[in-house]
Amino acid sequence: MKQIMLQEKYPVFVLEIGKQETTCKSIDDVVARLKTAIAADSRVAWIAEFDHYAHTTKLGGAIAPEIKAAKNLVFCFGLQLPNPNVLAVRPRSIGIADCGDKFIVNFLEAPMKPANEAMEGWAKALLDAA
Repeated sequence: MKQIMLQEKYPVFVLEIGKQETTCKSIDDVVARLKTAIAADSRVAWIAEFDHYAHTTKLGGAIAPEIKAAKNLVFCFGLQLPNPNVLAVRPRSIGIADCGDKFIVNFLEAPMKPANEAMEGWAKALLDAA
């Protein structure tokens, strides 16, 4: 997993998973595995699954040609609410893109180390080559 600075201001964790490195064969397989990990974590509240590809297609928006499918899983750790401003960085989202020969899993860095560690662990657990 690597960390990049998206648009020079957003710290994003990115994991590229070759389809030969996982037993997941489709974006829905990846989504199912991540949803299972999210449900197993008592610190996390599940919110929604968003089909970003379908939404952008419906709007007639531009989609990079290598992206075959794209979804976001939305959830919240919410271990503390120390002030109103933390609401700006919640809830969390993990993005999943099917780019043909690989999946790209990414998420914005959370201001809470346990959340980052959990999301990184969930993503890395997808690397389970058959």
